[in-house]
Amino acid sequence: MIKAHCSERGGVSAARTAVLGLLLSCALPAWAEAPFNFAGTPGQLPKNVVPTAYRIELVPDLEHRAFSGSEEIEVDVAQPSATVTLNAVKLTITRAAIAGTGGATAKVTFDEKKETATLHFANALSVGHHTLALNFSGPIPETPAGIYYNDYPTSAGERRMLVTQFEAIDARRMFPCWDEPLFKATFQLTVTLPADLAVVSNTPAAHAERIAAGGGVALQKTVFEKTPRMSTYLLVLCAGHLERIHDRSAGADIGVWAVAGKAEQGRYALQAAAKILPYYNSYFGVPYPLPKLDLIAVPGNFAAGAMENWGGITFIDNDLLMTPSSSSEGTRQDIFSVVAHEMAHQWSGDLVTMAWWNNTWLNEGFASWMATKVTDALNPDWQYWLRAHADKERAMTLDARPTTHPVQISITDESQIGSAFDSISYLKGQAFLRMLETYLGEDAFRDGMRHYMKAHAYSSTTTADLWAALQEASGKPVADIAAAFTEQPGIPLMRVDVACRANETVATLGQQRFTINDPKAAALTWNVPVQIGVIGSSTPQTLLVKGAGTFSAPGCGKAVKANWNDTGYYRVVYDAKNLAALTAAYPTLPAADRVNLLSDEWSLVAANRAKLAEYLGLTKHLGTESTYVVWSDVITRLHELDDLARDLSVRSAFRHYAIKVLRPVFARTGWDAKTGEGNETALLRASLISALGTFGDEAVIAESRRRFAAFVKDPATLPANLRTPVIEIVARYADKATFEELRRMGQAASGTEDKLRYYGALAGAQDPAFIGEDLAIARTGEISNGRVPFFLIQLAQRSATPDAVWKAVVAQREPIVAKMPEEFRHALLPNVAAQSMNAAVGQELLAMPEMQATPGARYEAARAVSRIAEQAELRKRLMPQLSAWLAKR
Repeated sequence: MIKAHCSERGGVSAARTAVLGLLLSCALPAWAEAPFNFAGTPGQLPKNVVPTAYRIELVPDLEHRAFSGSEEIEVDVAQPSATVTLNAVKLTITRAAIAGTGGATAKVTFDEKKETATLHFANALSVGHHTLALNFSGPIPETPAGIYYNDYPTSAGERRMLVTQFEAIDARRMFPCWDEPLFKATFQLTVTLPADLAVVSNTPAAHAERIAAGGGVALQKTVFEKTPRMSTYLLVLCAGHLERIHDRSAGADIGVWAVAGKAEQGRYALQAAAKILPYYNSYFGVPYPLPKLDLIAVPGNFAAGAMENWGGITFIDNDLLMTPSSSSEGTRQDIFSVVAHEMAHQWSGDLVTMAWWNNTWLNEGFASWMATKVTDALNPDWQYWLRAHADKERAMTLDARPTTHPVQISITDESQIGSAFDSISYLKGQAFLRMLETYLGEDAFRDGMRHYMKAHAYSSTTTADLWAALQEASGKPVADIAAAFTEQPGIPLMRVDVACRANETVATLGQQRFTINDPKAAALTWNVPVQIGVIGSSTPQTLLVKGAGTFSAPGCGKAVKANWNDTGYYRVVYDAKNLAALTAAYPTLPAADRVNLLSDEWSLVAANRAKLAEYLGLTKHLGTESTYVVWSDVITRLHELDDLARDLSVRSAFRHYAIKVLRPVFARTGWDAKTGEGNETALLRASLISALGTFGDEAVIAESRRRFAAFVKDPATLPANLRTPVIEIVARYADKATFEELRRMGQAASGTEDKLRYYGALAGAQDPAFIGEDLAIARTGEISNGRVPFFLIQLAQRSATPDAVWKAVVAQREPIVAKMPEEFRHALLPNVAAQSMNAAVGQELLAMPEMQATPGARYEAARAVSRIAEQAELRKRLMPQLSAWLAKR
């Protein structure tokens, strides 16, 4: 699954010490990973009765927003039992029995807190095979979790679509089931709906028949083919006024479904999928096992970015559909990457599934790595691995904090599952796998993956199973390296001290844990594959460093660089002389090493291991820099400093400096695309315009307003790649009339990409008077329920007064939170609070009853408090340094 992540801005709280015990329990691993074992897998449900097959008949009533259903569940009973416990939420079970004439019936009791239903039989079920028969019913809400409805506008009026979103624990909202990934079974779904609606599920329809109409509406019963063995969270059902375009690739029928009139906007995604499928078939060594693969666009109301349902992947439509006139280069590349991510899950996650949510990363980190790999391979001019540096930086930022957790996070309560879907699981997982692949070699890594897929197909695994397959294929100590990076939290910091001895360059490597604002962090060690070499040499060495190590090369006088090509997951600190030599050599370094050097130096500043002047001194070497990934990293740091300077007198001088840094490169790119320029230039131009506008460049602001005025009259005048930065700048400095104009344009937008562009811009309006307007947008349904939390987090991030946003959201939280899926409800307030630098906000958050209600909520609150503390400490320490540095200029 792709989840929409919002970056954090915000930070010393007196409440920090109150949560250290919680943080320690969340951060340190509670187990030594073992290979998959059914009996030993964690979970909430008993394992004495296990499902093997579901036959489900569903009759949704979209008009009245409810459904009725029946199912037969084939089960194996391992021990005699008079009770059967499975999951059910907001379902009414009207009958439960052993299938067959005269079968024993059961009394049903519910545990709402545990989200279970227990069937009580008068006599114990014997060991062996049985079939349970259940009749049930439930609501179809608008909240995008489980089975839900999605209303969307069309030129012919509002239409309604039926959608499901089951990951992580919401299949139980549509049918009683064993809703844990361990319990794999086959599914055969039968659905009765109005005959004018297209119905899509995991497998093709086996047959469909018209049935007697009720209320004047013709109905159709569709029976889908049986699925392979899979987990409940991978089942999908979508229905609506949908159209399909399709193609064939590698023996599979690939289709894109979208609401009527928009299917052709999925042509690019369809072409991408057709290219990706044969690549994956070859790489995994196991052909895609289903006869079809559908990509389904959900208009607006979708809480994730995309979801990897086997054979029927769902997407928020702006991650699947594009319009050449208004979709940017960034959108085009994102679509390819998201499709690649979800298709990677068809193997890693669907064919082979993590046994429990503590190994969420095994699905998500792997899919992120695989998607970047295939995107880079099939689009080499995008330099996708180079740009993945930003993903790694997001993961490392989280991983340095007191609230980090191991990649293999301990999940003991289902409320904690949402916390596993974060940058540690996705992006640290991706970065570690890339480092491991670099160490093992691409061929050995691929061979290990092929063995892993074949050995565990249609079953479950733990991370230990993956390490065993890779170790067997490579003959290298995979488990010894991997355990430290996945079973304990944090980042290694490699110390590199360089000396000249007997006409040899000798680098001594030492290791410790890298942390930010965490003086009580546990001391940890890693077995780190360090790529290290002398600048000017094309053959770096790889050293396995556990504690200390030594590197040597003939001759003296040249700089030594560790983390060659930026493929490692660790920080590096150099002695002063070698750092000076690296800085002098900066223009000659490859782009990956340039951005790695800059990022490490900034991280040392954040960790109070270097002065801000040392990082800012590096920026003087950017005069001829033109690489997007480098400027993207620098712009991110400039934004961070600008946020820290909020309400301080130094901000004006800093913004003048930031504009001075960015103006020369913008002069080279200009406002308008040039014939033959690469896609990277388009991305760089948009980033520069956005940053210069944020920092108050009057010329950029004026030109943005001019271009926006022309756009209002004729949309064709504003190229797609400039629409987001121009509209965001205009909104940032909007008066009342401009704000309302942008809001009307958002309301009138026919596509999700355009709609989110306008509302995201409105969230950045700097006048605090508009906070109330933005809250009204979130509260009244102007944007879909699935996007509300992200909109409010954007509002807090981009506002000139995040504490005022916090107060407004807290005051109106009840009607807002009611719109959200359960997993978002305990995360919204912490993510809004985390944008503050006020300790009182953190204390207020911790005092809220809802933030103490579950382990998951307590952890999210603790992360926010830690973030507030971090930002406040940085502000106190760095702003005087910034003032002094600027005064010398």
